[in-house]
Amino acid sequence: MSEAATSAQGYELFPHGADIGIRGWGRSMAEAFAQGARALTSIVTEPFLVNETHAVQIACAAPDGITLFVDWINAIILEMDVRKMLFGRFDIVISADSLEATIWGEPVDRTRHQPAAEPKGATFTLAKVFQDKAGLWIAQCVVDV
Repeated sequence: MSEAATSAQGYELFPHGADIGIRGWGRSMAEAFAQGARALTSIVTEPFLVNETHAVQIACAAPDGITLFVDWINAIILEMDVRKMLFGRFDIVISADSLEATIWGEPVDRTRHQPAAEPKGATFTLAKVFQDKAGLWIAQCVVDV
């Protein structure tokens, strides 16, 4: 996390060649995953511009936290592509090796959202999910754009 990232939860982007790294953190793994999803949205538009009018259910299962995070981000990218939507709120429950979530968003409005980039897929490049010395959970990966 950058030095500016000292709050209990948040997100940021980090550069990685032609791609973009996303990083979320929070007091729980679920908060870190939600903030990572907000970072994903911020690749396309400012998350605060996304109205939370439509709910979509997502479920993932994976043998470890890193794979679960990459699968989670890829599931959101799939929903963004198939539904032509952006998402701004992420309600997540993580238990053992599975994740269930309701994500809230709206159809893309090119005038209001002014999409900047299109995420193509989350990768395992620089992928990490861990708890730092201060007790915050951090989840990150690189997204192909």
